[in-house]
Order: sequence, then C-alpha cells, then structure tokens
Amino acid sequence: MASDQMKYIHFEKGCEPDGLSVQTTPVPALRSREVLVKVFATAINRADILQRRGMYPAPPGESDILGLEASGTVAARADDCTSQWHIGDRVMALLAGGGYAEYVAVPEDVLMPVPSGMSLTTAAGIPEVWLTAYQLLHLVGDLQKGDTVLIHAGGSGVGTAATQLCVYAGCRPIVTAGSQSKLDTALSLGAVAAFNYKQEDFSEKVLEFTNGRGVDLILDCIGASYYEQNMKSIKTEGRWVLYGLLGGGSISGDVLSQILRKRVRITGTTLRVRPLEYKKTLTQRFTQDALPLFKADSSLQLTPIIDSVFPFHKAADAHKSMETNQNTGKIVLQIRHEDTGKTLHDEL
Repeated sequence: MASDQMKYIHFEKGCEPDGLSVQTTPVPALRSREVLVKVFATAINRADILQRRGMYPAPPGESDILGLEASGTVAARADDCTSQWHIGDRVMALLAGGGYAEYVAVPEDVLMPVPSGMSLTTAAGIPEVWLTAYQLLHLVGDLQKGDTVLIHAGGSGVGTAATQLCVYAGCRPIVTAGSQSKLDTALSLGAVAAFNYKQEDFSEKVLEFTNGRGVDLILDCIGASYYEQNMKSIKTEGRWVLYGLLGGGSISGDVLSQILRKRVRITGTTLRVRPLEYKKTLTQRFTQDALPLFKADSSLQLTPIIDSVFPFHKAADAHKSMETNQNTGKIVLQIRHEDTGKTLHDEL
C-alpha cells in the first residue's frame, strides 16, 4: 500500500445521517491470523442505523467504524495465517465492524470467495443477510424439509435471503411485508403466500392458508407488536426465532401460559457478538451448502437482491434511504470503482 492512512465514514454517537462524513484514520493493524481486505463495497444494515444513534455499540475489541460486511480483494496477510488466501483474491466477509472504510482487517477463517462472475458491488449484499438467514433457519430454527415458515420483513435483505433458502431446502415460505411491490418480489423468489401487514391481520390469512394448522417456524425481527398474531399463527410445538425488536420488546398479559399451552419453543439470537468459533462454523457451513448456488450455471440459483447503490461519500443518503423503509433487498455503499480500484470520494 502507498499509505498507512485510509478514508472511512466517521460519525458521532447519536448523530443524524447528515453527521456522517469522510475522514482519515490509520489502516488497521493485523492481529494474529487476520487478513487485510481492500474494500470495494459494503452494505447498510439496521445495526448501522442503531450504532449511529448510540444504541448498538461495537463489541469490545472490535472496530468502532460502521459496517458489518464487506467485499474486496486481499491486500495483506498476518505472518501466522494458515489459509490459502492469496494477495489479490476476491473475497467477502461478515464483520463485527469496520466495513465503511477503504481497508478492513478480517479473521482469515470467516472469509468467503466471491462467486465466479459476480461483481464485488453485488457480493457486498451477501455476507450479513445471507449468513444471518442461514443461521436463523439452520443453526437456530432447526429447519426441516417440508416446513412452512413465516418470514417477517419479507422485503428486507434477510427476508429475501431467507425466502430463497427456504425454497432451496424444500420448504414453504410465507412472507409479510408493507407494500405490494415487496410482496410481489417475495412471490417471485418462491414465497407460497405473501400478506400485507398494514392492510390485514396476517394471522387470519396464515391460518386460512394452512387450513388452521399454523406454521412450523417463525423468523421474527419485529417482537412485541407482532406477539399476538405470531402466537395465533404458530402451530402447537412450533419454533419461533426472535432476532430483532423493531416493534418493541415489552409484552404484557397472558404470555407464558400461551407459550405453555402451545408448547412453543422461542429462541432469541444475535450474530454480531457471537464468538469467532461460531462465526467460523457458520461461514464454513454456508460456504459448503449455499455459496455454490450463487453461480449462474447452478440449476437453482440464489440471488442477492440489491435495491440501490450509493457512492462512498453519499453514506448519509444511504442511511436516509434505509430509514424510509422503502427498500427491497440490500442498500450497497460502493467504496471503490469496480474497474480501477480508486476510492469514490470525489468531493474531497
């Protein structure tokens, strides 16, 4: 590298989107068995919005820079790296932080190859949502072939990924979303039914669709405001995976007895703060099972859904876009030109 300094997106805790700015900081030093990735693109996640607002700090010892995923090329390796990653390899990774920058240090065990023929900009839409969706379904949700799965926020990155993974696993995804365009996208990805939570009681529709049986598994990023409808929608002895609280975290009333009567298994899970060994296992399983299906010549192709792409210095606009909740799929922040590798900070 020509310099030991890099550009990154700076924020002050609690700031609005317009408080994001391009500033300079040292390139991260490599710790044991880490790889330095020259970042070409990252993507915006709800966690980034929460961290900017001061509500979701980075785990201890991890970068305070925003960004939970990145795609790029290998720029350097720690001396004790044992993997077969080479300088220039096209890679992508789930991060604990640091993606909104020209360079990021990544443990070698959580790197994944970018699928053949896929641009680095598109690849930035894979790590966080696809690994999250895979974890929710397989490592936590105990997905079984033939399951009917209720997926909330079906137009989100995780929602679009989970829908496709359910189809691949021989399951039946039912999706909720807040606009017809998001419902149409879900149906095009293989959802067997899609309901607008703004216009109808989705629990009634779910029970009608399943002939009163209910669903085997719920992927729930909403929480409190969906509790009653979820409890009606889930079958006896169903599984319920809670991974977000967009609708609040406080529930009052006859909660425990409902869980007891239906013998429902509710599991809460997060991914960012999981230990490295867990993320290594998740990455390996996803790489073996799902990643080959992103190739264009696959008989069942998985597709990262990209809503929009913003240049590096327009991070504020990217955050504003996510806060409107109008996106279907991922909002990508492009750090470098795909062809030249030059950084997109033309306003500097």
